[in-house]
Amino acid sequence: MSAPRLALRLACLALAGLPLAWAVPARADETREIGYVNTAITNLGLTRSHRVVVERFDDPEVRGISCWISQARTGGFSGMLGVAEDPARFSLTCAATGPVQVQPGARRGERGEQVYEAGTSLFFKETRVHRFLDEERNAVVYLAWSTRLVDGSPFNAVAVVPIRQ
Repeated sequence: MSAPRLALRLACLALAGLPLAWAVPARADETREIGYVNTAITNLGLTRSHRVVVERFDDPEVRGISCWISQARTGGFSGMLGVAEDPARFSLTCAATGPVQVQPGARRGERGEQVYEAGTSLFFKETRVHRFLDEERNAVVYLAWSTRLVDGSPFNAVAVVPIRQ
């Protein structure tokens, strides 16, 4: 293999690893991809298709709650190389998977605490999840939102888990 072709292949492999660097959650102890569906085949099936991906993460400061987020992922050559901009569309649901225990270190207040983050473009666009504690109603509230403004406001979704005593 010629040196220029080898350099091009190595550059493509390095670029393909970029999504791993910016798609890591900010605080969730572990994010696990549960599965995906292909929504459109790109380039006659020669590259990754457009997808909707479902991931699960657990809140590190609230034991017994898991959240699932589904997000659109762009396919094609740019998606395969990690340079595509994913749409700012997602859905969020959270559920009690055991006894819910809010740890003393969980931030309280109107600004909440960020518990998840995933990059949805190479630069400046992310999906974030913040946790809020509604102590008056004894519930944990999760707000997913995009850092990209769409028609003047960010796309967002909310999920609520009651704390049973």
